[in-house]
Amino acid sequence: MESDQTKSTLTIPLSIVVAGLLIAGAIFFSRGARAPEGRVADGREKQSSPAVAAEMRAVDALDHIRGNPNAKVIIVEYSDLECPFCKSFHPTMKRVMEEYGKDGRVAWVYRHFPIMQRHPKAPKEAEATECAAELGGNTKFWEYTDRLFEVTPSNNGLDPSELPRIAEYVGLKREAFEECLSSGRHTNRVQRDYEDGIAAGTDGTPFSVVIGPDGKKSAVRGAQPYAILQGIIDGLLR
Repeated sequence: MESDQTKSTLTIPLSIVVAGLLIAGAIFFSRGARAPEGRVADGREKQSSPAVAAEMRAVDALDHIRGNPNAKVIIVEYSDLECPFCKSFHPTMKRVMEEYGKDGRVAWVYRHFPIMQRHPKAPKEAEATECAAELGGNTKFWEYTDRLFEVTPSNNGLDPSELPRIAEYVGLKREAFEECLSSGRHTNRVQRDYEDGIAAGTDGTPFSVVIGPDGKKSAVRGAQPYAILQGIIDGLLR
């Protein structure tokens, strides 16, 4: 049987270890588990800060907007077409638009943020969506982007030969699409979005900036579940 002194000696260090583990756990879950390039591994991280997006450019007619451009709430997403978290987040945003976009309360703006170091195919894929927009307008941009996310295995896994096939799938002429893609004339557009993402504070994808009715901006990091976005949107609409 241990003496009271021995128990006391063991209890103090043990309590310190337990306290340390609790603190470390709290820090871990508050920050969220991160994958390389700042991506959110578990899709649960959430951080809102109006200052984060202070330098982003205003939404304008050059943007790809899904929904009412004059919506009370606008969500600007910076996305990498080969990011697996962006792939999982895309249907979530489509659901948001089903629930809040049909009556014009929420709009979705898509901006390119291809992380070349991680996904070297992503910049050209971004150009492909711009070619779809050139040939078929905003509608074809979104149809092409939707389809690309459907077929890509992500993590730089999409075969480049799929790009003209996706164009045909959404009703674009293959020859015109291939000419556009090979020309590289949309490289600067993709780069402009990327640089704007840096200015907005993007440190991984997906990275979304929510603009409320009063014009205030807050950043939402990672592939957040629908319930999180719903709570943010409902709070702003109230």
